[in-house]
Amino acid sequence: MCQHTPPCPTAEASDREAARPTAAHPEQGWSLLCNGVLLFEDTGELLPDGQIVAPHRPLALAAGSTA
Repeated sequence: MCQHTPPCPTAEASDREAARPTAAHPEQGWSLLCNGVLLFEDTGELLPDGQIVAPHRPLALAAGSTA
């Protein structure tokens, strides 16, 4: 799908979110990447094969907490 040089990561790659957007609709909360991944603003994803990737936002550490 990707026509960029160098090519964007494939939908199967771990860095697939680094692909360039081909359509963006922030008012609806989603972007279509050139590798066919539908990326949602909550970090969830729909892959071209129909597989769903759950949102994976990093959890912020509470201020003043210790490990």
